[in-house]
Amino acid sequence: MRYILQTNHVTKTIGGKNLVNNVDLHVKKGEIYGFLGPNGAGKTTVMKMITNLWKPTSGTIEIFGETLSPKSYEVLKRMGSIIEFPVFYDRMTGYGNLKLHCEYMGYYNHGSIENALDMLGLADASDKPVKNYSLGMKERLGIARAILSKPELLILDEPTNGLDPVGIKQIRDLLKTLCAEYGITIMISSHILSEMESIADTIGIINHGMLMEEIGIKEIERMSFAYIELSVLNEKKAAYMLSEKMGLNNFKIIEDGKIRIYDSHVTTQEISKMLALNDVEVISLGRKAETLEDYFLKMTAEVGK
Repeated sequence: MRYILQTNHVTKTIGGKNLVNNVDLHVKKGEIYGFLGPNGAGKTTVMKMITNLWKPTSGTIEIFGETLSPKSYEVLKRMGSIIEFPVFYDRMTGYGNLKLHCEYMGYYNHGSIENALDMLGLADASDKPVKNYSLGMKERLGIARAILSKPELLILDEPTNGLDPVGIKQIRDLLKTLCAEYGITIMISSHILSEMESIADTIGIINHGMLMEEIGIKEIERMSFAYIELSVLNEKKAAYMLSEKMGLNNFKIIEDGKIRIYDSHVTTQEISKMLALNDVEVISLGRKAETLEDYFLKMTAEVGK
């Protein structure tokens, strides 16, 4: 089994509108897969279909080598998830909510609830009603519930919402431990680039319901000198010259007179000479390494073209 999770041409249409369109995801066993996209890009829609909360309009989803169906009960038992905001019985304690979860999951492992609460820093609040929990505490209780039964696949939709920087780091370290030491495969969505860059092995970039790219973080890190950044007084004239005089088409005007050129065959010397001959004043010109943020901005910009 090459992929623990795979979607095949998955589309979800509601009211005649495609929320996601023809999405092909590939999540490898034992990795942390970062599902990255702006708010409203389709991340939650895809995750709802993966966890069987919504059915695809077309396409199929394979988990553990089995095509997901309304009767995939055993498959779902091997998964843990948080989709959108976790919901609890507010009058019950944190411990009581997790105990109830174990009951309907049919999971009975002595000490598992205490262990999950301790891992999420909730041991001291375990006997308090959830209605008295802060937003961040409820988010952590949701993660405790998701990891309680040591799932093989963990699906987390924006799990650090409502957490302070210390809480975010705690969750990041926990997920790395769950993956490295317990072998849990994790798919985590976020719109925060720095979070994905610090935790994920592979990134899937989604925008306007379309999966733009799947790429390994290490591959992005190897993209040294991935583009040339040009700063000029007149970016429109410079862009015209790059296109007409040099035949370049893989570049983007950023802001404040900056242009990023992604054509790999061109040199800074060639660009500088051409612009000088055509009276375009250059403020700065040089090669730069592409970060996840750069890569993300480039990929998402392409959807609107």
